[in-house]
Amino acid sequence: MNKPVNQKPILLIVEDDLGLQSQLRWHFDQYETIFAENRADAVAALRLHEASVVIQDLGLPPDEDGVDEGFKCIQDILRIAPSSKIIVMTGKTDHENAIRAVGMGAYDFYHKPVDPTTLDLIVQRAFHIFDLEADNRRLTITNQAPLEGLISNDPQMLKICRQLEKISPTTVTCTLLGESGTGKEVMARAIHQLSPRKNKRFVAINCAAVPENLIESELFGYEKGAFTGANKLTLGKVETANEGTLFLDEIGDMPLNLQAKLLRFLQERVIERVGGRAEIPVDVRVICATNKDLEKMSREGTFREDLFYRICEMTVNIPPLRDRQGDKALLARHFQLKFAKEHSQNVTGFTPDAIEAIEGYNWPGNIREMENKVKRAVIMAEGKYITREDLGLAEAGELSLNLRHVRQEAEKSAMLRALSMTDHNVSAAAKLLGITRPTFYDLIKKYDMQIGISNFDES
Repeated sequence: MNKPVNQKPILLIVEDDLGLQSQLRWHFDQYETIFAENRADAVAALRLHEASVVIQDLGLPPDEDGVDEGFKCIQDILRIAPSSKIIVMTGKTDHENAIRAVGMGAYDFYHKPVDPTTLDLIVQRAFHIFDLEADNRRLTITNQAPLEGLISNDPQMLKICRQLEKISPTTVTCTLLGESGTGKEVMARAIHQLSPRKNKRFVAINCAAVPENLIESELFGYEKGAFTGANKLTLGKVETANEGTLFLDEIGDMPLNLQAKLLRFLQERVIERVGGRAEIPVDVRVICATNKDLEKMSREGTFREDLFYRICEMTVNIPPLRDRQGDKALLARHFQLKFAKEHSQNVTGFTPDAIEAIEGYNWPGNIREMENKVKRAVIMAEGKYITREDLGLAEAGELSLNLRHVRQEAEKSAMLRALSMTDHNVSAAAKLLGITRPTFYDLIKKYDMQIGISNFDES
């Protein structure tokens, strides 16, 4: 949340020495200084005042002579506000614990006795770094919108964006394929916005949501008196979209008897209203979308083969969220900013545990599920940061980012693919991987891979 103009930056000082408190209050008069004498007060002050920078003594009551309470305080602060900058104050001979504090996530350390000038420079730099990081987070999200409405940093998705940029200026009929909730309508709207028709209407109809006996009149309109209740001439979605874009969502659910009429419209670019006989020319760009396997349906006779080829002049396969590299946390932060602003909620981010849950969860409902979970979490969160529990992901699997484990799994996967591609020829597989045959055998033993070595053809 942006600070009002003229409001001083907030500096939280966790220190139980009243004399030192007085000295620091006098020196840091350019900041709004908030003081806490123990861990509980520090946590309460952080939640209330949202300090960007914290100066904290390691020796806190009831353990003034030890550091356990100080380390617990660091952990609490970083759990609640992971982007806050903690400057740890220690005794002159306590360098080891200062280094340990930095290893836990503290920003910097300072040895007592206090030299105000030096400490002032450290604090100024901490505020500067905090502001730079906040600006960078905002810019990162802003710059990850390769197309209007689309947020992504995944190589597959960026490739799709380039594909859509090429498709958009044309009149080719395009079909977007992907699981429910992957953002097919967002992409359809992006195509429209990049096309010469962007100043005309974008009209969407969900073929699965309209009753079968109404979908024809919904698409093509009807004449007055065409059926009981038809009291006036009514334009359908196709005519309404004239000179613009028509988006047929869930086209795989369109009834077979209507598919023939849709095919005629796509081929001739004319329609007949229900109850009418006149042929009405329509100039409209058509984009379709479905989560079904249209090719399989056409083989089974549940979707017209000629219509399948007509609407699939160009197809775009949209990957599910679980397969998009780096997009989970990126989208979560986008939705957090969006809903915090919409609902006037003072929620500024996620705890590290929440980000881990977001990355570890499979998201079967894709982006739509994430949008709903983050929206609910923004509204229900009790603190400044959304937790795993706020998201309803308390049972989500832990994310393994152990580099050695990731490397081993990647090596095993690459070896199996190489063997498959070379029909289990070890020499050819090793060459494909850029390693020697003895190294290949060493890796097989290292990973205890049961792949039938005796059956290898080494010719």
